[in-house]
Amino acid sequence: MDHADDILLRARGVRHTYYAGSVGTPVLHGIDLDVRRGEFVMIMGPSGCGKSTLLNVLGLMMRPTSGAVEIDGKATESLSDGERTAIRRDRLGFVFQRFNLLPVLSAEQNVALALKLRGRSADGQAAAALDRVGLEAKRRSKPAALSVGEQQRVAIARALVARPKLLLADEPTGNLDSANAAEVLNLLEELNRSDGLTTVMITHNEHLVDRADRVILMRDGRLEQG
Repeated sequence: MDHADDILLRARGVRHTYYAGSVGTPVLHGIDLDVRRGEFVMIMGPSGCGKSTLLNVLGLMMRPTSGAVEIDGKATESLSDGERTAIRRDRLGFVFQRFNLLPVLSAEQNVALALKLRGRSADGQAAAALDRVGLEAKRRSKPAALSVGEQQRVAIARALVARPKLLLADEPTGNLDSANAAEVLNLLEELNRSDGLTTVMITHNEHLVDRADRVILMRDGRLEQG
């Protein structure tokens, strides 16, 4: 049995319904999930099964219709929007299928922006984060001069620079070819193994699941625990 201190992320009875006027479409149906510190969990399922909605709820970007999410021992259901934003800023890192890099900024400036938005000085940390993902030599390059794999590694550096406790990755290889996908997965796996970065990644690609400590199948808004 896991001790409470071992659990970094906990969800209980999470449900979510999207509404268009008075018409509701249920997407999540009573999700229960525990993620241990240092664990690499992969949630796999077909498109439309609710994976991205679940990640948005777990990452406090969306409030569930009902249920509870606890991060690092802190219950979040009664927090204000500002308090939820503070947890996202201080404890969570996000990597998405779309890299969301600002095209007018260099790789280093894109990473540094994540610190500046937190009111923190970059002070060499952006360059160090790029070095961690193997891109220090391209820190002055703008996104258009980088390959798609390199752009995703910049996005990972941006997620890591604030030293989050939990990394949430939404189809991070979805826009990459097989070679770049393998490179990004190798990096995420290394960060988990060497740095102990707790990682929850969602994917529909069954070829990636051997990289995770635990694989959870998702179908029709429900988890089948792995």
